[in-house]
Amino acid sequence: MISGWKTVTASEFCASVRDGTHDSPKPVEHGEFLITSRHIVGRQLDLENAYRISKADFDAINRRSKVDQWDVLISMIGTVGEPCLVKHVPNFAIKNIGLFKTKGEDEGRWLFYYLQSPDAQDLIRRQSRGSTQQYIPLGALRDFPVSVPSDPREMSAITGVLGVLDDKIEQNRRTARALEELARTIFRAWFVDFEPVKAKAGGATGFPSMLQPVFDALPASFVDAAIGPVPEGWKVKAIGDVVTTKGGGTPSTKKPEHWDGGEHCWATPKDMSRLSHPVLLDTERRITEAGVNVISSGMLPVGTVLMSSRAPVGYLAIAGVSTAINQGFIAMVCDGPLPPTYVLNWAFTSMDAIKAHASGTTFPEISKKNFRPLPVVLPTDDVIGAYHEAVDSLFDLLTSCVRESERLSAVRDYLLPRLLSGVVSVRP
Repeated sequence: MISGWKTVTASEFCASVRDGTHDSPKPVEHGEFLITSRHIVGRQLDLENAYRISKADFDAINRRSKVDQWDVLISMIGTVGEPCLVKHVPNFAIKNIGLFKTKGEDEGRWLFYYLQSPDAQDLIRRQSRGSTQQYIPLGALRDFPVSVPSDPREMSAITGVLGVLDDKIEQNRRTARALEELARTIFRAWFVDFEPVKAKAGGATGFPSMLQPVFDALPASFVDAAIGPVPEGWKVKAIGDVVTTKGGGTPSTKKPEHWDGGEHCWATPKDMSRLSHPVLLDTERRITEAGVNVISSGMLPVGTVLMSSRAPVGYLAIAGVSTAINQGFIAMVCDGPLPPTYVLNWAFTSMDAIKAHASGTTFPEISKKNFRPLPVVLPTDDVIGAYHEAVDSLFDLLTSCVRESERLSAVRDYLLPRLLSGVVSVRP
């Protein structure tokens, strides 16, 4: 034990340790959020995929397991041991989630970081149970050992260092999300709702997000097409006619020469599921040149739009690095008139149609054969160029935010186990 530090159980460190409901409240269309372990992703809460429950069920759960600001949640079933700090007043109830009710912000931040440390994660793995699905018992969470400085000022100083890094990472995440949404909003306005053309047809002399010369060259009328009215002079093409679609493969895992010392990125849908932004900059696994050579699509260039084609259909990102892919993708190489940002946002806004063309009994999958005929609007070259110029600058900023966050995350992950073990000290 480090001089001046002590080890206590989580029950001693916290006001209480409990878990969420084990019942299954009936989902409703409009109601309160209910989250489970699968909604804790990358130390954040993903409320977009949470379902809603009635106010009566919500209140019943919260009488037993109410979550408050600065509490710490931890996934208990499935992906066990993923912590999340509740930084804001919550608006959700919990099911099958561990709840550490802390005594305040400093304690909440300390426990959140402590649960991320290699020693804590190793202990969580060793205390997990279950052969089909992993889980950690509530008793193990209550008895979980927590090392902490005896001086609360030292605890606050350590969490302050890590908090500054996390706050900047979160700020970058919010900025990247806003830039992504702005690019998508422009795409929808120009190429789905055709707002600039409608504005011109209505007598407008300009459009806010479009350069004046481009607006002046727009048509002021529509013509019928297979997908409905489109601006005169614009075309509707099959996506397979304007991009090159490719699939991937998995080199034999029985051949070490495909994997050992691999230097090339090799993406799977799992890599995409971890992204909070539409750019892929790294992959969990890498393959060798020999591994690349057994995949027919080889290494895909930077700027390729990647879409998971099964399990599930619809993860999307632009490759920020050259990468090979496994068989769970449709890759769109943008070697035609449309830039990657256009194709990415076309896929996002067309996702309902893409999924409608998927088939399969075990899990939905869309084949390249069914994907290639899907329609895409092909504007005139000047409009494509204007979108490319406007949105690519947004995407460059987004990518810069992501790269900086990755560097900051590497610094945080280097410091965290050293600070939380007392190897590196911080003066109060």
